[in-house]
Amino acid sequence: MTFVKTYKIGTRGSPLALAQAEETRTRLLAAHEGALEPEQLEIRVIKTTGDRIQDRALSEVGGKGLFVKEIEEALISGEIDFAVHSMKDMETQLSPELVIDCILPREDARDAFISASGKRLADLPPGALVGTASLRRQAQILNRRPDLRVDILRGSVETRLRKLAEGKADATLLALAGLKRLGKEDVITELMNVEDMLPAVAQGAIGIERRLEDEEIAALLAPINDSVSYARISCERAMLAVLDGSCRTPIAGYAELVDGNMLDFRASVLATDGSLRFDAGGQADISDAVALGERLGRELKVQAEDANLTFIL
Repeated sequence: MTFVKTYKIGTRGSPLALAQAEETRTRLLAAHEGALEPEQLEIRVIKTTGDRIQDRALSEVGGKGLFVKEIEEALISGEIDFAVHSMKDMETQLSPELVIDCILPREDARDAFISASGKRLADLPPGALVGTASLRRQAQILNRRPDLRVDILRGSVETRLRKLAEGKADATLLALAGLKRLGKEDVITELMNVEDMLPAVAQGAIGIERRLEDEEIAALLAPINDSVSYARISCERAMLAVLDGSCRTPIAGYAELVDGNMLDFRASVLATDGSLRFDAGGQADISDAVALGERLGRELKVQAEDANLTFIL
C-alpha cells in the first residue's frame, strides 16, 4: 500500500512524550520504506490539562485521563490522524469512536529509585521523604517502609530530577522506560525488581490510538504492532477494568511471557497508606490474556471487599 497524504501525529509536549512520538515515526518509516516519506509524518504537540496542573495529585483533579483528554478530542475532530500515548496514562474505557490496537515493543517496565544521597530504598533513614505523585508507588513504599514519609512530586522527568536536586525530597521513583528513552539511566541509585515494586499497569508501553472507522490509519499502524506486548498490556488492562481502577486507587500489575506462549501475571491492590496489600497471580496461554486479567481482577476485588477496602472511582 502506498500512502500519499501527510499524517498528523498527536502527542503531549514533554521531552519523553516527544521521544515516544519520534520512536513511533521512526518505526513507521522503517515498516513502510519506499511507501512513506519522512515529510508525510508530522508531529503535532497538544497541551493537556494534566500538563497544566503541577501542584496537585491527579487523584484530586480528575485522574490520569487529564493527560489525554485534549488529545482524544483532537483525534475525534480530525485535527490529528492518530495519537501516541504512554499506556499507563490511559483510562480503561475509551470513547466508542476510538481504539488502541497498536502497541510498540514494550520497554523494561521496572521502577528506578533515585536518591540525592545515593542511598538505596532500604538504607534511607526513618522519616526520610520520598516524593512521588503515584499512589501505587506511595502505597508500596509505605507497605515496605512504614517509617518513611511520602508526598507529591510532580512534573516531567527533568522537573522531578531538578526538584530532587533542590532538596524538595530525599528520593523519588521514576519509570526505567522513560529514563532509558531520555538517555538518563545514569541518575539511577537502585533498580527495583518487580517483586519489591510491582509496576503500574502498562508501564513501559507506548500505545497508538486511532479512530475506529479509519481503515487507512489501521493499515498504516498494523506493521508496527508488537503482538506479545499487545497481549501483555491487554491482560493488565483487563484486570484494571474489572477493578474500575484509576490513579485514585493503588493498583499494580505485571504480565510477562514465559515458557513459550504462556503469560505469567501478578497483580496487587493496596490501601493508600500501605497498611493493607492483596496479591493475586496466575498463568494462561497468551491467547487467553484478557481472561487471565479478568480472573485475577475478580480475585483481587473479592479480597479487597472482604477487608472493606474501598475502591475510589
